[in-house]
Amino acid sequence: MIKNKITRRLRSRSLVRMYSALLAILTGLITGLVILIFTNPVQALPAFFTMLLSGFSRGTSSLGNVIYFATPIILTGLSVGFAFKTGLFNIGATGQMLMGAFIALFIGVRFTWLGPTQWFFALIAAGVFGSLWAILPGILKAFKGVHEVVSTIMMNYIALFFVNYLVKNSIYNNLKNESLPINGNAIIPKFGLDKIFVHSNIQGGFIIAIVCTFIIYFILNKTVFGFELKAVGLNKDASKYAGIDEKKSILYSMMIAGALAGLAGGVLFLTDAGKYLKVHDILPAEGFMGISVALLGLTEPIGIFLSGLFFGYLKVGGQDMQLYDFAPEVIDVITALIIYCSALSLVFEKLAVKVFKLREEGE
Repeated sequence: MIKNKITRRLRSRSLVRMYSALLAILTGLITGLVILIFTNPVQALPAFFTMLLSGFSRGTSSLGNVIYFATPIILTGLSVGFAFKTGLFNIGATGQMLMGAFIALFIGVRFTWLGPTQWFFALIAAGVFGSLWAILPGILKAFKGVHEVVSTIMMNYIALFFVNYLVKNSIYNNLKNESLPINGNAIIPKFGLDKIFVHSNIQGGFIIAIVCTFIIYFILNKTVFGFELKAVGLNKDASKYAGIDEKKSILYSMMIAGALAGLAGGVLFLTDAGKYLKVHDILPAEGFMGISVALLGLTEPIGIFLSGLFFGYLKVGGQDMQLYDFAPEVIDVITALIIYCSALSLVFEKLAVKVFKLREEGE
């Protein structure tokens, strides 16, 4: 009887969280439509429906491009979401991704002797370097109490200029101010996805994103280690009283989060889609998009995965909206609106949970 009641409550809470996220998306889209109408009333509706339908407009080709754009932000979203489970707000996914991207490209350009395994070792190195870059903020948080938001933001810019220096002194194409092209063996295999999603930019990194999603889900929900991490995130004092090592949990959490972001950097650049690491003073958007994806996905692995696909869908739609008289940045505005509304989804969630509890207590 008690077990059934707990199960029913958990299911109710899951439904509430899902509905609150959907409500955030719907509210953001409607608000975006209102802005489009005020900006260009004649073309607002055609452009809006083009954005909504572009992910399916060219069949598997469009869907393949949705997956292509979604893959790296799924991984950075998992990075942010995993750290959040331990009570950490990892704003440093961008810097960790940059470090992973550099080492992946370095191996992809220089380590041709690895042969067909070149892409695999490049990805492993990307995860390791991302993890190492996340250790310092973890140490500062665990042993000195330095807030991770401050330290990870600083590490982002250190990574940006450090990677610029490394690229210029190792794999630099001075004719184009970017990294050199990678060797063919460094391109992640497409695992047959190109046969399904023909005429698209889809990459095999999507399979890696799926695997990582289920690994993180398993760790958080099926292991003692995951339980300890979540316990620290929910209540540090109670977890310490229960014998959980808070410092170790923080370090492990940041290292795993960094590894996921580093993998995102490898997946983003080990492709045949013409991606190069440019030497400039701009942080890549994929790292910060991971924060948005994690928040909209309510920091749950499956939710983050679906949220990443949704943002990839919006990206494809935003490109097609350029057929109308709208600036390319308009899709970023709509995306930002959805993120702001996702904050409201937490409010809706709390209200809905109270309603569900009242109903259950009255049953």
